[in-house]
Amino acid sequence: MKRIKVINEPTELVPILRAVDTPVKRAVFAKVAHDWVTLSQIETEFGEEGRFAISFFEQMKLVDTKWEATDTGSEKAFHSYYISFHINTSCPVTEIADVLSVAVMNEADFAATEKKILQLIGEEGKFAGDIAEALGISSTMLKSFVKRSIALEYRGHRVEPHRD
Repeated sequence: MKRIKVINEPTELVPILRAVDTPVKRAVFAKVAHDWVTLSQIETEFGEEGRFAISFFEQMKLVDTKWEATDTGSEKAFHSYYISFHINTSCPVTEIADVLSVAVMNEADFAATEKKILQLIGEEGKFAGDIAEALGISSTMLKSFVKRSIALEYRGHRVEPHRD
C-alpha cells in the first residue's frame, strides 16, 4: 500500500529532518524506500550506526515491518512506510524557530536537555506543561525535543520514557 505522510503540525518536521541528518541515515532510508531490507542486511552494510538508524525510523513510524523467512528461521524486515510527504503547515515565526532549533541542535546539547527531561519525568512521566515550565521552554520546543528523542514519548498530555 502506498501512503503519503501529511504533515500539518510543525513539530512533525523534526523526525523527517532527523531521518536524513547523517550520510548513514540517508543511505539506510534510501535503501528501505526501494525494497524490503532485513536487519542483518542493514547491519552488514552499515554497521551499528545502521542499526541505530533503523531503530530510529521504527520509533518515528517511518518504516513498516514484516517477518521474512530465512535459512535460520525468521527475521524482521523493514520498508519505508511512506512514498512521499505532503507538508501543509503554518505557524508563528517563534514556533518554527523552536522546531528548527531542536532539529539542528548538536548532539551534546540535545543529550543534555534530554537527560534533564528524563530526570524530571522519572519512571512515571509528567504533565508536559510542568516540564516546559521547569525547563523554561515553550510547549512547541518541548514537543520537538520529544519528537527527536528515542528515549521519550507523548502519551496524551504527558511525557513518559519510551517503552518498547
